[in-house]
Amino acid sequence: MELLDKITVFHQDEEKQIELYKGDLTAIPQDKAVDVLVISAYPNLYEPDPNSLVKCLLEKNVDVKELAKDKAVDLRQNFSCWLSKDISGQNFKKILCFEPLSRGNPSELVGEIFQSLMPFVFVPPGIKSIAMPLVTSGNQGFAPESILEPLIDAAANWLTMGMPVERISIVEIDEVKSNELLRIFKEIKHKYDQKNSKKQNRIFKYDLFISYSHKNDKEITEIVNMLLKVKPDIKIFLDKKDLDAGAGWQQELYDALDNCRRVIAFLSAPYIDSKVCKEEFNIAVFRHREEEEIEPVLIPVYLYSTELPTYMKLIQFSDCREANLEKLADVCKEIVDSLEK
Repeated sequence: MELLDKITVFHQDEEKQIELYKGDLTAIPQDKAVDVLVISAYPNLYEPDPNSLVKCLLEKNVDVKELAKDKAVDLRQNFSCWLSKDISGQNFKKILCFEPLSRGNPSELVGEIFQSLMPFVFVPPGIKSIAMPLVTSGNQGFAPESILEPLIDAAANWLTMGMPVERISIVEIDEVKSNELLRIFKEIKHKYDQKNSKKQNRIFKYDLFISYSHKNDKEITEIVNMLLKVKPDIKIFLDKKDLDAGAGWQQELYDALDNCRRVIAFLSAPYIDSKVCKEEFNIAVFRHREEEEIEPVLIPVYLYSTELPTYMKLIQFSDCREANLEKLADVCKEIVDSLEK
């Protein structure tokens, strides 16, 4: 594998790399070994089509169809992915297979790829290095140039926010395609050629960001009234519109969440099913990890019973199932009290 170029981004003073390689993902050398190889597939279809990565892996004795029969973790319902068990004899430890039920635009798809990584990056042993092809640009039809920029932008956003991954390698085997990707990569690189500066003396526009499913709108209206009853001048960001999960939606969420002192996430089945809700939660997780020693940012509230992904349980939540009004009132008072400290 030949390193064509790399982009360095920073989380505080920690360097992280986004790399572009020309080479064969099924023959990763030892010095470029990774924790996870990301592949993409149509749901439940792992046939070794000609020129596909699945076929190339099969030729190296890695049978994706067999791995799929005995998955380590299956999160396809909520995170469009499954993780294989450990793979021996290769310079990647596991395969993460990304197989969304619906195919959106490129920005939406790459956002889902990073959502699919979230359940695993914080759970030991974690994920420090990732290799992937230019996902969805093969048999699934997207032009490589339409995927590369949103993929790099999403990777850079998550790495600078604190996703505990150190290296993301994008690999293209075809020489003609890799030369074109290199040209685009160099153009994108200019955006990331400076070190991030840590914010000082932050002034928040809002006290609270309410993260919720619009299917729970009735309950949230009542909760907002509870908060206003305790503190009439509280400043609340409550998004009543549906965000377009396409162009710029991650940045729009990041900007809104960054302007709020606390994030309250009201967890329910519709919340877990929503791409935008999960993205709000994920962004808040990184802010929480970054600022927890100063003051906690994320306050999860269990609104209705549902199966929560493991990583969502790592931050202590308030149990107010099933929209228990007395418990919700107590939580609202506790949140307002915490703002006064």
